[in-house]
Amino acid sequence: MKLRWTLEKTKKLFKKPFFDLIYEAQTIHRKNFNPNIIQISTLLSIKTGLCPEDCKYCPQSSRYSTHLKNKPLLDKNKILKAAKKAKKIGASRFCMGAAWKNPKERDMPYLEKIIKKVKKLGLETCMTLGELTEKQAKKLKNAGLDFYNHNIDTSKNFYSKIISTRTYQSRLNTLNNIRNSGMKICSGGIIGLGEKIQDRIEFLMELSNLPKPPESIPINMLVKIPGTPLEKNKKVNAFDFIKIIAISRIMMPKSYIRLSAGREKMNFQTQAMCFMVGANSIFYGCKLLTTKNQSEKKDIKLFKKLNLKPEKFKFKLNKKNYKKKFFYNALEK
Repeated sequence: MKLRWTLEKTKKLFKKPFFDLIYEAQTIHRKNFNPNIIQISTLLSIKTGLCPEDCKYCPQSSRYSTHLKNKPLLDKNKILKAAKKAKKIGASRFCMGAAWKNPKERDMPYLEKIIKKVKKLGLETCMTLGELTEKQAKKLKNAGLDFYNHNIDTSKNFYSKIISTRTYQSRLNTLNNIRNSGMKICSGGIIGLGEKIQDRIEFLMELSNLPKPPESIPINMLVKIPGTPLEKNKKVNAFDFIKIIAISRIMMPKSYIRLSAGREKMNFQTQAMCFMVGANSIFYGCKLLTTKNQSEKKDIKLFKKLNLKPEKFKFKLNKKNYKKKFFYNALEK
């Protein structure tokens, strides 16, 4: 298969003068999206901690002492309550994550029920549950799951230095199973793991050269969790992070690019630049699975300053839920 992005082409983007890169990225972004609209998602951990994986950045790994409170698979009513709240505050997509290496067959019927219940609320659905077999992917698709998140995290060469309990190829196999099922792919990675520029180049090449690029691409800045092996990693330079967002937009012009973990530590100026060069999706709410997110109040303040609006619902809002405390009305105050 002919590569959309070769090593030579991608390296040229990384070497491009900053302002030229910014201009190109925003030009491409405006051709494919409304630059003043942001897609809003919320994320809920439906099973927390005791994960057998050894991802060096993750507080949910059972191998690290992070003082995380472990929680079993959540009751259906608690999940639906969270989904209804997400709908009220303006989210168009509800994402659910479970700290598993892979879902067990005994859990599949329950997961399918959850998907169907959330879909009835009118929300797009996304799950991240670890590796999936082809059969499991089809079951989730048939239940109505719209997106499946499975990040590749970094480059193939650097991957084994971050995770040893699964292979890079197994990640790609799961992405292939997701795509073949008919679901949309959500897949991105983390900047600040200790990777080199070459790893960032290869990471973006891997995503952009998939048979079809992911429809949703979360780009995370490492959140350094005490107790994990990466807690003392070097801080990511803001300009380097903005460049990654810009290059992602140029290489994958039609994908939603989500400014994900790490926003809590970014100032408004950095976030504004990320939006300008192509980021057009965020997680809204106080927590991302187990780590802090930028507060709702700060998000509303930021959106007001930038005149950004949430992506419209794909259903009619219930006027009874249209209160000042919710995201849409807060922006209009």
